[in-house]
Amino acid sequence: MSTTAKTAEIRPPVTDVGVIGWLRHHLFNSGFNSIATILIFGFLIKVVPGFVQWAFIDSVWFTSGQECHQAEGACWSVITQNIRFNVFGYYPYEHQWRPLVAMLILVAMLIYSRDWNRWNKKLGYVWLVALFTMGLLMKGGLFGLIPVESTKWSGLPLTLLLSFFGILASYPLGVVLALGRQSEMPIIKSLCVVYIEMIRGVPLITMLFMSSVMFPLFLPEGVTIDKVLRAQVAIILFTAAYIAEVVRGGLQAMDKGQYEAAESLGLNYYQMMRLIILPQALKIVIPPTVGILISAFKDTSLVVIIALYDILNTTKSILTEPEWTGFSTEAYIFIAIIYYVCCFSMSQYSRKIEKELEYKYVER
Repeated sequence: MSTTAKTAEIRPPVTDVGVIGWLRHHLFNSGFNSIATILIFGFLIKVVPGFVQWAFIDSVWFTSGQECHQAEGACWSVITQNIRFNVFGYYPYEHQWRPLVAMLILVAMLIYSRDWNRWNKKLGYVWLVALFTMGLLMKGGLFGLIPVESTKWSGLPLTLLLSFFGILASYPLGVVLALGRQSEMPIIKSLCVVYIEMIRGVPLITMLFMSSVMFPLFLPEGVTIDKVLRAQVAIILFTAAYIAEVVRGGLQAMDKGQYEAAESLGLNYYQMMRLIILPQALKIVIPPTVGILISAFKDTSLVVIIALYDILNTTKSILTEPEWTGFSTEAYIFIAIIYYVCCFSMSQYSRKIEKELEYKYVER
């Protein structure tokens, strides 16, 4: 028998392959990890059965508040019995199908736009039509749709509206501010530095207060701007300042040779940034940028300061009713799941972009 044949018959030890091998290499590969694994498993064994008993076995799902107070387990009825107000808030009850359709259009467009191969002018036109349709459904006033004031926009549609347009507009604005801060023109650089440092020096709550209370004082008498629009602008301006600093870090991480190579090719400033510098700089800062965007998504709950009710605050309104008092745990678990799904989706999409860009540059 040849040496090659003998080698082919040799198999790795059972403890190095399969489930046992995975456990050994990932959970019990050192003394510290072994002790930590045992402690975590002990904690789960003690906690999980009680949670399952409370959340699923002894729980009630479709009962009234009085029956919930007599139940031993979780009262998920606080969600199921108030789901429409929880999701749509103060939007007129008989017209709540309109924000539902608008949210479905938004989610469908986001899912369809995940593939970069579909990014072209045609997709841009489709987005314009989708955004117009969503705005028409929410606002009304045309095609027989009854107008609905923006003050009644609340719940999950308001959260998605503020977060989506906040992310969509703040990212390019942040890139422009970062380029302005790196500019060699003193006036532009000074303006960008003052703006970024001033915005980063105040909390978002202050920006929302200014947009709601102080900004209207500077408008001519009789002129008003929609409260949702003012909150949206405040979120965009606030988030853009943080994105600008992250993008500036990416620009500073670029090797000076990249700039010199671009100039040697005869590229002007716009071409150099669009074709050479920004694609590489933005790729470097994808993780911190996504972190800021996720924070911006969660910070939309602060709009309650100016009497706008996102999904978190519509839930708080339900819990103030005597019938549902005492069931905040179940309500906040439901809200936490919604936030987790949205934030996890953003995180996974950013990882997908990183992998695609990595493969793209490797192929080149």
